[in-house]
Amino acid sequence: MNEEPPSISAEPGRLGIRKKIKDRIKVIYQNFSYKPKNKQELAGSIRDSSERGVLEKGTLNMIEGALRVSTDQVRDIMIPRPQMIFVDSEERPTEFLPRIIKSSHSRFPVINADTDEIEGILLAKDLLPYLSSENIKDFELSSIIRPATLIPESKKLNLLLDELRMNKNHMAIVLDEYGGITGLVTVEDVLEEIVGEIEDEHDNNPDILIKELSKDEFLVSALIPIDEFNITFNSNLSDKDFDTLGGIVMHHLARFPKPNDAITIDNLRFVINSIERRSIKEIKVSKLK
Repeated sequence: MNEEPPSISAEPGRLGIRKKIKDRIKVIYQNFSYKPKNKQELAGSIRDSSERGVLEKGTLNMIEGALRVSTDQVRDIMIPRPQMIFVDSEERPTEFLPRIIKSSHSRFPVINADTDEIEGILLAKDLLPYLSSENIKDFELSSIIRPATLIPESKKLNLLLDELRMNKNHMAIVLDEYGGITGLVTVEDVLEEIVGEIEDEHDNNPDILIKELSKDEFLVSALIPIDEFNITFNSNLSDKDFDTLGGIVMHHLARFPKPNDAITIDNLRFVINSIERRSIKEIKVSKLK
């Protein structure tokens, strides 16, 4: 019986074979391992993971929202100028307090009506010391307003969120390329792009499809069925190709809508009031005379 130990010279050969096998496995893994090349491919890969049960739907929605925030701009989600509730720098508390109380908001832009320039942000809580008749005579709006954060319409939402968080601000005023005020945006607006609509006790009832603003002006949900809209407004919009008012307005615009975009159909004027997740949310409808 040969008791001689295995030759040491055989070890390098075994190691070489093992290395070749490991290298081959690595090549096979790399060939079958998918690496997204851009955000669109990454989004598709994430959706595929959700369909295979790897991700829950809620997690998928938040990841997709985070991807949108990294590409979308402020102009895509801002509250347009006509919808802003603001305080004129020359107003007295008796003039603007009813408006502030009715809105239930906590922050208000302060604008100089003569120059149309933003002077600051008024926090509702800063008005509390002046609610008594004794202190109201000492009220000076300029002494309690906070500095405003001014941003361009083209600012990316992820950069805005970082800036607001770093400076501990909750609101920013949006300016166009000429320095004019075009709207405002809040931290909540950006977060809703990631986690979805954040409802609170002051939000409007989503079941209300039509809200009368004046005798000839209404705020209408884009999801209202066309037949219901026709009955209410005595109109004849076709429901052959679209089920909702938003679908018809989008079709007539022939492009992705932006806040304040307007079209006229028959004797009705439609103005995009708000947009949510790249779809029309509310439309201001006016009866033309």
